[in-house]
Amino acid sequence: MAAPSTARPAAKNPIVRFEETEPNSPTGQYMRRFWQPVFVSENLAPGRAKPLHILGESFTLYRGESGTPHLTEFRCAHRGTQLSTGWVEGDDLRCLYHGWKYNAQGLCIEQPGEKRKKLGGEICIRSYPVQEYLGLIFCYLGPGQPPPFPRFRIFEQGGYLDLHVYSRDCNYFQNIENGVDEVHVNFTHEYTVFARSGLNDEVPLIDVKETPYGLVEYATRSGDNRVRETHLLMPNILLLKLPPRVSYEKGWRDYLSWRVPIDREVHMTFGLRRLELDEEGISRYKQERDEQKRRSQTQIHWRDIAKKVLAGDIDLRDVVDHDELVTIQDYVTQVGQGAVANREGERLGHSDVAVVLLRRLWQREVRAMTEGRPLTQWQIPDHLSATIGI
Repeated sequence: MAAPSTARPAAKNPIVRFEETEPNSPTGQYMRRFWQPVFVSENLAPGRAKPLHILGESFTLYRGESGTPHLTEFRCAHRGTQLSTGWVEGDDLRCLYHGWKYNAQGLCIEQPGEKRKKLGGEICIRSYPVQEYLGLIFCYLGPGQPPPFPRFRIFEQGGYLDLHVYSRDCNYFQNIENGVDEVHVNFTHEYTVFARSGLNDEVPLIDVKETPYGLVEYATRSGDNRVRETHLLMPNILLLKLPPRVSYEKGWRDYLSWRVPIDREVHMTFGLRRLELDEEGISRYKQERDEQKRRSQTQIHWRDIAKKVLAGDIDLRDVVDHDELVTIQDYVTQVGQGAVANREGERLGHSDVAVVLLRRLWQREVRAMTEGRPLTQWQIPDHLSATIGI
């Protein structure tokens, strides 16, 4: 008689590994179905090329002499060298190694060393759709035609746009979850503008609901109309209000950010803060920002401070005057979860309901994608905005 089988039946609902980012992973494939920011526009000059590593994959980003940005594969199809070391000619890119030249669509249009006999067939490398918006370069890395490009009208309505870009040494999903975790503000962000604004006067009650664009988290504090809203736009966009940091701002800041994986253990945040400032206020703010940059050159870098806190060498209370205190605090708590958080060991409570819903949305959509079922067509309202809750 045959021995009984020890094979386990396939799981009906396999676990979705949020931390995965590579192109052959389910979550990596899901992220590629959306427009993602990958670079700061002003850091890519006309006629220059850059190597780009994002979502666990390498690419070549270049700006044609016309000013149009382009994204192609990382390596030349000939001998596999890095294309960004070559040079831009018009809107084409020529390889440094043997001079093969590619147009913006990835078609190899010149092979200078093959004059006796041109190689048969068309030689192409992959190119990707690119858009510029709000000072950022976006690309679409997924299959087929890209979805409609998302617009955020409130960031097109004047004021001053302050771009904030940084990398963090942990998985991107930890930062996405942090964005819909209002209670952490009361404890992580002591000694900051959050405390001075009144948000930290009491721990809020948390509620959440699914929306046509993702979810909205409600943080209710005592009193009339004291509900702070945080919007999560699927899959990785955060929209909320931040307290003003200078006295001449005319209201709370609009904040918009994308958490984009570099690889499994490092991610980028591309963030925008819209400040309500008149022309005089914009000039004053720029001067103060430049002064802050000069001052930061004499301070220990915020990342080094955060690492010292995690190592137990210093305490956060020792650095409450640092200009990047909020960034340090978030780094300590998120990287303190590990490069990749162990969610199987968590003990979640009611205050985590927005995190729970976020994970359910991701699980539902990624499973639908892997099973070939239709995905939710998320819709961003034209004038989505948040409430401040105090």
